[in-house]
Amino acid sequence: MPIRVLMLTNMYPHEEDPSFGTFVYEQVRALRALGVEIDVLFVNGRASRWNYLWGYPRLWRQLHYVRYDLIHAHYVFSGWIARAQFRLPIVQSFHAPGQMHTYQGWLCRRLAPLVDAVIVTSEEHKHLLGDPRALVIPCGVDLTLFAPQPQEEAREALGWPLERKVVLWVGDPRPEKRLDLAQAAFELLRQRRDDVDLRIVSKVPHEEIPTYMNAADVLVLTSDHEGSPVVIKEAMACNLPLVSTPVGDVPEVISGVEGCFLAEHTPEDLAAKLEEALAFGRRTRGREAIQHLSTEAEAQRLLSLYKEVLRRRRRG
Repeated sequence: MPIRVLMLTNMYPHEEDPSFGTFVYEQVRALRALGVEIDVLFVNGRASRWNYLWGYPRLWRQLHYVRYDLIHAHYVFSGWIARAQFRLPIVQSFHAPGQMHTYQGWLCRRLAPLVDAVIVTSEEHKHLLGDPRALVIPCGVDLTLFAPQPQEEAREALGWPLERKVVLWVGDPRPEKRLDLAQAAFELLRQRRDDVDLRIVSKVPHEEIPTYMNAADVLVLTSDHEGSPVVIKEAMACNLPLVSTPVGDVPEVISGVEGCFLAEHTPEDLAAKLEEALAFGRRTRGREAIQHLSTEAEAQRLLSLYKEVLRRRRRG
């Protein structure tokens, strides 16, 4: 019999924001490909905080009509909703290690001992959580969707001129993502050369992002905090040069890959590294370096964890 899972998450793509929580969507898709039966219960806390309270009766109603083997919750508020029942085991994924320095960190540390398995995105995140049993399972990248294509074709599809150099910033411009830092670095870069554009891509359907990455010359990530940023792995899957602040597992992921650079959280160093990345002048071999970080590999690890949690529950 296939395992049946309720995926409870406060991030998931929807009509108003098709790029919101795409890493959860990709995880669900990869698990379904392995035969796991999954229903998604999306609690849109961004639209209204009251939706978290409404999440409790929605969960109880779902469990009344459908019989699941376990609940996999993403983010701490979803985990507390999942913990409103004790019949099913809970696999809890914590994201955004920067939140560990806020009141949410207190909630994460209180929730972790109350669930059956804990997943974090990096060793740094595990240290901040303080739970030695936490498993580090980074979010994977879809290597079929994110693949190299000729830059000329991608630029033609987007209507970008061929003669300009493009610095690409992809993401949700939340404060911790530091779009302001990317813009400040770009202004310094533009003082050194006048053939460069900064392209900001946000709230774009996930399936369109590879075109932007293949059209660009370098990706820049300027976050203050990350766990295991998928956008870095997506860029590497397209062999796109990149510049990133040393957040989460980025130093390990890009280690040894020519054309990928780490920069300090300053406009000056980011501008200098962007200039180096542009001078690199060719695509990287990043795709080779992240074969082990595919969504398929991630799903295999999750499925093994689900089976282990269910074995422990049966023994208990």
